Amino acid sequence: VQLQASGGGLVQAGGSLRLSCAASGRTLWRAAMAWFRQAPGKEREFVAAINWTGRDTSYLDSVKGRFTISGDNAKSSVYLQMSSLKPEDTAVYYCAARELYTRVGVTSREYNYWGQGTLVTVSS
Repeated sequence: VQLQASGGGLVQAGGSLRLSCAASGRTLWRAAMAWFRQAPGKEREFVAAINWTGRDTSYLDSVKGRFTISGDNAKSSVYLQMSSLKPEDTAVYYCAARELYTRVGVTSREYNYWGQGTLVTVSS
């Protein structure tokens, strides 16, 4: 299984972007999915996660109210709608997945499938 992330780009502060991530190879079964990010010189951090039903989500405090995660388990896909972007949101964004996982995972060790990353740059 491979995850393919897309949708990154350059945007001005206050703007919006929508990231997408889809699995290829086969459909993931009841997968929890998430987004993490890594800014230059910093460690990878959790951004948002959603469980396989789509009913439970979790967010990094600094993105609450600005970012929305959604998923389509039938398509093994996850999305991140980002609004009111700030320069500090600049990072490479990675999607992650774990099959047969009922929890909303907020740590990287909970996920075993990772996308290649998509760069989001927010200019001031």
